[in-house]
Amino acid sequence: MNIAGKSIIVTGAGNGIGEGIARHLAAQGARVVVNDIDAERGERVAQAIRAEGGTAAFFRTDVTRRAEVQQLVDEALLLYGRLDAVVNNAGWTHRNKPLLEVDEDEFDRVYAVNVKSLYLTTLCAVPAMRANPGGSGGSFINIASTAGIRPRPGLTWYNGSKGAVITTSKSMAAELGPDNIRVNCINPVFNPDTGLAAEFAGGTLDEAARARFRASIPLGRFSTARDVAHAVHYLASDEASFISGVCIEVDGARCV
Repeated sequence: MNIAGKSIIVTGAGNGIGEGIARHLAAQGARVVVNDIDAERGERVAQAIRAEGGTAAFFRTDVTRRAEVQQLVDEALLLYGRLDAVVNNAGWTHRNKPLLEVDEDEFDRVYAVNVKSLYLTTLCAVPAMRANPGGSGGSFINIASTAGIRPRPGLTWYNGSKGAVITTSKSMAAELGPDNIRVNCINPVFNPDTGLAAEFAGGTLDEAARARFRASIPLGRFSTARDVAHAVHYLASDEASFISGVCIEVDGARCV
């Protein structure tokens, strides 16, 4: 699956799934812009990629602010001369609790990070993709969640935000297709190694909580960053040039 030389932004890449995606894409020859709101973590990932022989630079961005997202896109163009793909991985959740206990600030942050960020990267990245030589277009890969199609109780507003990502991705694919810009999404199931895992579990990710999550996955294990990275690799590759508007469940049959 060819992604050699492609210029790819990965948001929320300072740890967890985003780090796994960025490191895998760089190992396959992509030129990566590592984005995170945490400069220390993001720079660590970029340095690790370079130490492994890959091409990467870190750029700190709050993906809920348009001016900063535009600077992120501009940095990719400055570094690599073009922008081929954006992996919208940055995400946030409220703690698992009754829906009436989620306050307005928590709700706003969930939708700003999970949904508004797609709006902003679209506004800023589409012109860059349209300008790519030969009408080569580009690709958005939006990391949604199984929560968007098979929601768990206690995460209602997070679930809704991921449902919005899924529907938005499909609509983007239909509208941007004439520009040869593909839009797809990936729905990972629970991953205990992400920074949000304890919040999904209600604050404590003990063995009992892990067992409950695992029992809902027919293949009997959690998703990993590597699992998600492989799906991203395919969707960003030349071999997926006719794949747009789809959601890939990386979920061990959780959503069946």
